[in-house]
Amino acid sequence: AAMPDHVLNYVQGGCGDEFTQDQNALAFHHWGMVPRMMVETGTRDLSADLFGHTYPSPLFMAPIGVTAMCSQDQHGDIAAAQASAMTGVLWVNAGVSLPLTIVAVLVSGMAVGAIYGFLRNRFEMPSFVATLAGLLALLGLQLYILGPTGSINLPFTSPIVRFGQILIMPAWLSYLLAILPGVLIVWNGIRTGQKRRAANLSASGLSVTLAKALVLTAALVFAVFYLEKGRGVPWMFGAFTLLVVLLDYALTRTKWGRSMFAVGGNAEAARRSGINVRRIRLSAFMICSSLAALGGVFAAARLASASQQAGTGDVNLNAIAAAVIGGTSLFGGRGSAWSALLGVIVIMAISNGLTLLNLSSSLRYMITGAVLAIAVIVDSLARRSRASHGRA
Repeated sequence: AAMPDHVLNYVQGGCGDEFTQDQNALAFHHWGMVPRMMVETGTRDLSADLFGHTYPSPLFMAPIGVTAMCSQDQHGDIAAAQASAMTGVLWVNAGVSLPLTIVAVLVSGMAVGAIYGFLRNRFEMPSFVATLAGLLALLGLQLYILGPTGSINLPFTSPIVRFGQILIMPAWLSYLLAILPGVLIVWNGIRTGQKRRAANLSASGLSVTLAKALVLTAALVFAVFYLEKGRGVPWMFGAFTLLVVLLDYALTRTKWGRSMFAVGGNAEAARRSGINVRRIRLSAFMICSSLAALGGVFAAARLASASQQAGTGDVNLNAIAAAVIGGTSLFGGRGSAWSALLGVIVIMAISNGLTLLNLSSSLRYMITGAVLAIAVIVDSLARRSRASHGRA
């Protein structure tokens, strides 16, 4: 397809460096992708509207780890990883294989989380302070390893860049995955009801379960239908959703997950009941930092480069905001992995909705801040209500 003049002027008029401009033009010619900010064009990439923010990966991955952190700690973790720089240095400059590079980045993320956990356990340093110190140190390390150029371009045809920018799920798989949660809700509801009735306990009716499944399935199918009008559902979002499912299972179905909530609710009570509080805190920090590191890798894949801007700006604060807006309590002891997904969707809907309406980005910060404040107020009032009724 021939690039319209106004789009050509856009990609050649200062949208990133020369390499980025060339890649924008190449993407349009090869796949018909129009830069997301060009709201006046008639053909748009609908999946990019929802998932194509300039910092999608840290915002997707980090809130999952923040959910785990806030579940066991009343402070939180504000340091999303600066892992994209390490990805570029090891893979592009040092010639390390891509799989080994990703493993090294994840291990480094775990090491950083272990340091945070040590500071919290050994010196009772508030998580906010520990991770703030780590954030500043990692920003300095990022500047150092990137060197005077300040950025490293990743091979545009590499598998990880294709995964981050191009690869889309087949339509049949997208619809199948949209229907699957509803089926699982019905199956789990029937199974739980049978077990409760066998134990002579009350069980909710099947009609309630069917209604929940129907509403969820209809919403997911509509979302897939809308995205399929463009390019479809990106594999990167599928990877994020898979991580949400895995962490949700770990938090709700395992001893470790129950211990995590117990420590967040009351660390002293958890210690007296035999839970190793220090080990739980350490594991939360390591998981949070590892997921943030994975977000850094995906950010490099999405942007096809590792630069000094990775992990800066409002990425770290948006990671916390996404988890809290989704329902994770900053007071500890309450939260869900799905809150990360809900929070990300809310923040992205605000950002991209205002962009499509051609409104100032200043409104995005104000609206996001207002939504965050309302979420915390509601959480505080709910916590106070539980305490007054003896259910805190």
